[in-house]
Amino acid sequence: MTQTIPASAQRHGVSDAAIAPETISGGHLVAKALKAEGVDTVYTLCGGHIIDIYDGCVDEGIEVIDVRHEQVAAHAADGYARITGKPGCAVVTAGPGTSDAVTGVANALRAESPMLLIGGQGALSQHKMGSLQDLPHVDIMTPITKFAATVPDTARTADMVSMAFRECFNGAPGPSFLEIPRDVLDAHVPYEQARLPRPGSYRASTKSAGDPAAVEQLADLIAQSEKPCVLLGNQVWTCRATDVAIEFVRTLNIPAFMNGAGRGTLAPKDPMHFQLARRHAFNEADLIIIVGTPFDFRMAYGRRLSPTAKVVQIDLDYRTVGKNRDIDLGLVGDVGAILEATTAASSGRISPGAAKRKAWIDELRAFETAAYEKRLPRQRSDAMPIDPYRLVHEINEFLTEDSIYIGDGGDIVTFSGQVVQPKSPGHWMDPGPLGTLGVGIPFVMAAKHARPDKEVVALFGDGAFSLTGWDFETLVRFNLPFVGIVGNNSSMNQIRYGQIQKYGENRGRVGNTLGNVKYDQFAKMLGGHGEEVRDPADIAPALQRARESGLPSLINVWVDPEVYAPGTMNQTMYK
Repeated sequence: MTQTIPASAQRHGVSDAAIAPETISGGHLVAKALKAEGVDTVYTLCGGHIIDIYDGCVDEGIEVIDVRHEQVAAHAADGYARITGKPGCAVVTAGPGTSDAVTGVANALRAESPMLLIGGQGALSQHKMGSLQDLPHVDIMTPITKFAATVPDTARTADMVSMAFRECFNGAPGPSFLEIPRDVLDAHVPYEQARLPRPGSYRASTKSAGDPAAVEQLADLIAQSEKPCVLLGNQVWTCRATDVAIEFVRTLNIPAFMNGAGRGTLAPKDPMHFQLARRHAFNEADLIIIVGTPFDFRMAYGRRLSPTAKVVQIDLDYRTVGKNRDIDLGLVGDVGAILEATTAASSGRISPGAAKRKAWIDELRAFETAAYEKRLPRQRSDAMPIDPYRLVHEINEFLTEDSIYIGDGGDIVTFSGQVVQPKSPGHWMDPGPLGTLGVGIPFVMAAKHARPDKEVVALFGDGAFSLTGWDFETLVRFNLPFVGIVGNNSSMNQIRYGQIQKYGENRGRVGNTLGNVKYDQFAKMLGGHGEEVRDPADIAPALQRARESGLPSLINVWVDPEVYAPGTMNQTMYK
């Protein structure tokens, strides 16, 4: 294999006798493999086990963003994958560095987000001797990744990085983990011994359109249905299937609901866009199509779907289809390819516009309008302390088509899920089904760095912000401005509600009450923009000033701690 000789040996002042110019180190092989995958950024917290990777990244033009906690690095890699469609990468040191990143990897697993965590490890020559920061990383990571392994030899380094990335995209996406022992990473091998997979030459196409017979069956079900609806979930964005999903619902006249990263597939004013009528639709529909969403707790394990409706599930992962609930038809493959094939197969079976469904769509629209108008007084409330509905209403009004919205919190973000509607696809980010708090700052970091042309708006609960908030300084250091809002009730209010329900008001403040922290002052201390808001009339002007500041910002909004989101009150764990 012909390769360009790296200049690193000369640049480091290492003698030719010590390192022949035609050799390459494990860290530089990692960087070349990342470059081949299209990764342009790694998130990291430094450690002695991993610094040769940094050196390789400098040579390959890969940006290194260093954070203050490894959990942030892992969450940022997850966020990078969601925003770009490319796999994210975090690099952390051995032992506590890797264990600190576990939560971020676990979150990526449940959220089906493709990322690679690279962890350091003690030298193979010191295996089981008690070397610094030695832990059984692969054993720890195996249950929460799609692939976890040790790189056993320097010449295999790039090969195993590409192997890990390939596994990230096997079925539904997810995380992989590689540990690289220090002596493997630092060693040099001759170029001809190293396997360097060629970009674009170690992957198969994953855009399967599923079983053609099943597509034909789905087209028949749609043609026969008078009251269909579709739920467009996370995988619509994962598969970058926005355009075909829009064509599917408009051509076949199917009312659409959206969740997770599927939010924003249809613009809020689209005639097929519905949000508040979902329960009514699931009760009354004769055909329910679930796209890229598992029957997990968010779907009440499938129990809220009408028992008389035909239920169809489309998913990237065979294991998800029919899990927790029987279905009438399951299709496995790329959700965009399947929707596109179904639209084509429906041609000639259904009249353009499916006019017979007008009454059904009008029924849902009337229900949607009534639900919105019932809640509108709360959204416009002038009460003090501020009603959380007023806060999330003002945020929704503030968003533009270029605003990426990030939610990080419990009760306050549950409020936002009912009100905030992103205006473009790929412009909604939440933790996903693991329910991890603390994703906000790292998601901001990834979103703003990957898409500097976009505005980033993040809503935090005060408890959630506290978990990873110190990396606000990283946003200042890397000049990543965003509009941040802390819905501050000095409580972990989602948990507080459950404690009150189970144990009574007199025990409702055990282990869930926080200090009255002025996060606006925290932002200023770290070099950002900060404001405090107690009057609801001041929310919109404060948001606008944060936008105009050109700085990372936090608006500390004091909200009423005695009100709870309906989603909080309906959680089954409190019943």
